[in-house]
Amino acid sequence: MPPPAEAAAIEVRGLRKRFGTTPALDGVDLTVGPGTVCGLLAPNGAGKTTMVRILATLSLPDGGTARVAGHDVVRHPARVRGSIALTGQYAAVDEVISGRDNLEMFARLYRMRGPAVRRRAEELLERFGLTDAGDRPVRTWSGGMRRRLDLAVSLVVPPAVIFLDEPTTGLDPHSRGGLWESVRELVRAGTTVLLTTQYLDEADHLADRIAVLADVNGTGSRVIAEGTPFALKSALGGERVDVTVRDPGHRARVAEILARAGGREPDIGDDPHRVCLAVGAGPVPGTAVLAAALGELDAEGIAVVHLVLRRPTLDEVFLSLTSRPSPDREAV
Repeated sequence: MPPPAEAAAIEVRGLRKRFGTTPALDGVDLTVGPGTVCGLLAPNGAGKTTMVRILATLSLPDGGTARVAGHDVVRHPARVRGSIALTGQYAAVDEVISGRDNLEMFARLYRMRGPAVRRRAEELLERFGLTDAGDRPVRTWSGGMRRRLDLAVSLVVPPAVIFLDEPTTGLDPHSRGGLWESVRELVRAGTTVLLTTQYLDEADHLADRIAVLADVNGTGSRVIAEGTPFALKSALGGERVDVTVRDPGHRARVAEILARAGGREPDIGDDPHRVCLAVGAGPVPGTAVLAAALGELDAEGIAVVHLVLRRPTLDEVFLSLTSRPSPDREAV
């Protein structure tokens, strides 16, 4: 179950938003507990950024209520702004000046004065591994360094809640990993994070709970499923046997072998080399299916590139939830 409303860092009830005749949000409900990461997942155009903009007081809702850090976003927007930070999809820092100058500029905008300004800039440069580059113009920095600086700027005054809207878009794996660790440090310090991302492995690694936002009826998006990453993956059907063959001509025969071993029809999918069988809810244990299939494949000389027993991925959960009608919210 979601955390109790009285403890919520973010509490959304019946949130609605339209753009002319186009519905965007239609009765969104969401509760995020303090000091946690909530991953907000949605197909492109399904309203993730619209929802973040409303919560950050950059846009007004057409209906419903939203409270952030205990403050109503419509009635007390200034209080909300004093409690939050927002990092968008692109680094919003001055590339002409140095990283240190960026941090000191924002510290002064937050009304810091004297030695406190330089001290806070030094702390953040060190925390985000930017000290060595701190005095170079930001235009000479890599994309990952700029994103870390953007996050550092958001933390000049530590917020109660931070909105990260696709923060690792365009970053290489090393830079993404560094940003992930920065997010974990924020949460350890007590900050609540609402994370929107197109990278489902990112949500899987970082989020305590995940909410899936989708428009399944053409009336606007709402939360159609919510839970921990583990619970959402378990709800899809437990373990799966994956077989990838070298010759796509063997795929039909592999499907027959898996169906016989598992007692149910496998999923063929779009990959001409791959067959997947959900075994978690089936009559035969996954290890038994795997052993039987391996024996038959070996006996028939079918060249297998990959054979594994695994749990569903968050990508599969997301595709399953957003590609079918879902009139009732699923909470796990």
